[in-house]
Amino acid sequence: MTFDAIGIAGSALTVHRKWLDAVSDNLANMNNASRTDGPAFQARYIEAAEGAENTGVYVKSTQLGSGDGRMVYQPDHPLADDGGYVKYPDIDMAEQMGALIIAQRGYQANAQVVDRARETYMAALEIGRS
Repeated sequence: MTFDAIGIAGSALTVHRKWLDAVSDNLANMNNASRTDGPAFQARYIEAAEGAENTGVYVKSTQLGSGDGRMVYQPDHPLADDGGYVKYPDIDMAEQMGALIIAQRGYQANAQVVDRARETYMAALEIGRS
């Protein structure tokens, strides 16, 4: 049972880490301008799924957001088109910050599960030695 808890929580740690990586990447690139004739930076979204027979969770896929972006009038920008527009990713900072907090809390909770399961296992070994 203890090893099941460690394995399940460990799989969740991996999913939350990948989620944190995706959100961090989205936040880091949300102000990247691009030409209007090409795609804007596409946000990454992690889709998690349950493993077979209670074996934890895994990253099922990484979805990409829209490359349409939002047009911003910046005639002095080096990438501006003839009309003075550049394209920025359509990434909502509030949404990404909310996802960041949820992923971080999930990571912390699963790390605590691993620690508690390890402590329980070590206590059981000590009892067995006595």
